[in-house]
Amino acid sequence: MSNTARIEVNEISIDLPLVIGSESEIGIDISKLRSQTKAITLDPGFVNTGSCESGITYLDGEKGILRYRGYPIEQLAEKSNFLEVSYLLIYGELPTNQQLNDFEYNVKQHTLLHEDVRHIYQAFPKDAHPMAILSSIVCALSTFYPDFSATDSDAVDLAIWRLMGKLPTIAAWSYKKNIGQPFVYPINEFTYTKNFLNMLFGVPTTNYEVPEEFVKALNVLFILHADHEQNCSTSTVRLVGSSEANLFASISTGIAALWGPLHGGANQAVLEMLKQIHNDGGDVQK
Repeated sequence: MSNTARIEVNEISIDLPLVIGSESEIGIDISKLRSQTKAITLDPGFVNTGSCESGITYLDGEKGILRYRGYPIEQLAEKSNFLEVSYLLIYGELPTNQQLNDFEYNVKQHTLLHEDVRHIYQAFPKDAHPMAILSSIVCALSTFYPDFSATDSDAVDLAIWRLMGKLPTIAAWSYKKNIGQPFVYPINEFTYTKNFLNMLFGVPTTNYEVPEEFVKALNVLFILHADHEQNCSTSTVRLVGSSEANLFASISTGIAALWGPLHGGANQAVLEMLKQIHNDGGDVQK
């Protein structure tokens, strides 16, 4: 097979290199198309366009295949926890026991939010959508952490720990605001998923015992949703971040994209349907 694709534009013929993916997919590198032919490509919705080369995730929805860094999702869901998978996605390899312990420790040191953030929550109306609150609070973190250097590896690590540590708290408090219940603070001796569930469903007046089956189910759910290639929210964060915008502001735009009914909003519709089935006594025919 030829390693180039020939294209002719206004009697100008050029050979464009082929790029072979990890699953033998074929891509055409058109980076020199405009400079050599003065032509550009038109691809509405970028249906046929890859924005970059990546070795993080391979997804084939039709065949039911999902791999992170080459590891099948079935193996990771059975044998790993969410933070271990997060480490794999971020750094490219599964952590040693010591690396995982250090990573978990560093993430847990950043679960608390600045107390002034509570006042921001109070400004939202009681029926505000949790995704609107989540995006706004994450963006507001840019005012608490304005200095960030993407070229400093230590600063990048710190930003990762902050984001992963604070997002469960922000998400849980967004839900609590929506239902009118008091905020529950994180308990760092809990696992990542158990802590999140406790903040979601616990109340200050009682000692909430988080069911272990809920913890295991949420851990698998988090792993399944940890990365899904260059989807809408990922592409949005990359686009905004390319301008060197504040990291938290960039992440908030990805959350806004996830809110849409054609992206993460589809998951919300499924949950609402399941809730309705439960309210109808489990009668799926309704």
